[in-house]
Amino acid sequence: MSTLFGGVFDIAGKAERIAAMDAETVAPGFWDDQQAAQKKMQELSLLREVVDTWDALGGRAHDALELCGMAEDDPAMLTELEGEAAALEEELDRREFQLALSGPHDADSAILSIHAGAGGTEAQDWAQMLMRMYLRWAEKHNYKSFITDLTEGEEAGIKSVTLEIDGPNAYGLLKAEKGVHRLVRISPFDANSRRHTSFAKVEVMPVLDEDIEIEIDPKDIEIEVFLSSGAGGQNVQKNQTAVRIRHLSTGIIVTSQNERSQSQNREMALRVLRGKLYEIEQERLSAEKAKLKGKVDDANFGSQIRSYVLHPYQMVKDLRTDVETGNTTAVLDGDIDQFIEAWLKENLPAD
Repeated sequence: MSTLFGGVFDIAGKAERIAAMDAETVAPGFWDDQQAAQKKMQELSLLREVVDTWDALGGRAHDALELCGMAEDDPAMLTELEGEAAALEEELDRREFQLALSGPHDADSAILSIHAGAGGTEAQDWAQMLMRMYLRWAEKHNYKSFITDLTEGEEAGIKSVTLEIDGPNAYGLLKAEKGVHRLVRISPFDANSRRHTSFAKVEVMPVLDEDIEIEIDPKDIEIEVFLSSGAGGQNVQKNQTAVRIRHLSTGIIVTSQNERSQSQNREMALRVLRGKLYEIEQERLSAEKAKLKGKVDDANFGSQIRSYVLHPYQMVKDLRTDVETGNTTAVLDGDIDQFIEAWLKENLPAD
């Protein structure tokens, strides 16, 4: 009954894709490449889940419509139908934001980087608070998270950190978090207990498969190895296992130091670099599209997106969607889905 929802959900297209992939899975040689086959099977499983969900929802809507004519003189049935209509509306609203997770890499894992802004110890402490917030968010979603690179502050907090968050739709959800996050509070580092404003920038990139065409010319990178200061254990400290890669044409610098070997850190740094280059290309394409449409958008990656106020009142407000809450403790403990879902719904793909 998926036709009830029209073409915007493209259930028919997904069903056609399932049929084509089913044919591929029984073709000779499908399992010759185990890694590629497993990826196909995962995609097929996700497609089946989406189609089955919308078919079931469509079936409920169809049954409710048929019962409407029979319920005119039955108050009990009318009450039941009203409850079903409310439940269907709630389910439709909950599923709708998934449309914004239809990008080519939205289903993938994510690389999330946090950089403390100007302000020394205060900003570095704020960066560490954000790191904890995202780690707790990942935990609530049963995602695995890894710290791949971390630079500590001189007195407290962190100057920067790069996390890999592994799980379905991690990138599609966390892409809503890109930008500058602003904190207002009484500084715990100020002897005069004055109010301070701190900033930290969040970057989010997809973890790209090796078959994604993001070419990195070996002549366009410089690779440096150095002693790790990460959490890899005492054996890491004795060897030059950390890796820093500079991309010459863009000036991007990425590091990885929390893996136990130089080769592992090199691989991780290249993954982060590929993700950053992908994001740069996506931003360029978005800017070109906005220009063609005659719309001038601020393409600055550091534009402020959310304000966290702990003094003189308690409030977290997303400046893009106007969603706000007074429960700052819950937000800083990882309860940020309300902001993510609101942004996704406002950025649904065009029909």
